[in-house]
Amino acid sequence: MTLWTAVLAASVLCVALKATGYLLPAHWLDAPRPARIADLLTVALLAALVMVQTLGAGSAVVVDARLPAVGVAALLLWARAPFLVVVAAAAGTAALLRLWGWAV
Repeated sequence: MTLWTAVLAASVLCVALKATGYLLPAHWLDAPRPARIADLLTVALLAALVMVQTLGAGSAVVVDARLPAVGVAALLLWARAPFLVVVAAAAGTAALLRLWGWAV
């Protein structure tokens, strides 16, 4: 299977899944359980994406300057700092660690 075949197959699958959502009866989606599952699934997928981007390098797990930067960002978000402050502090943390050669 070529890359373009995989992209086209995934596109058709996504359109079919979206169309299935429109065909479901509305009372199925208005129930509390599907809404709760959708909310939790969104958070879980975002958390998984953050961890894969933080620790992943190809097929290997790498601990470098990104991990402390995400930790600083998490602490600042917990303290309810403004988003721009969070981004600047995380970027500064990663830059300083790379400058010092600790986590290249």
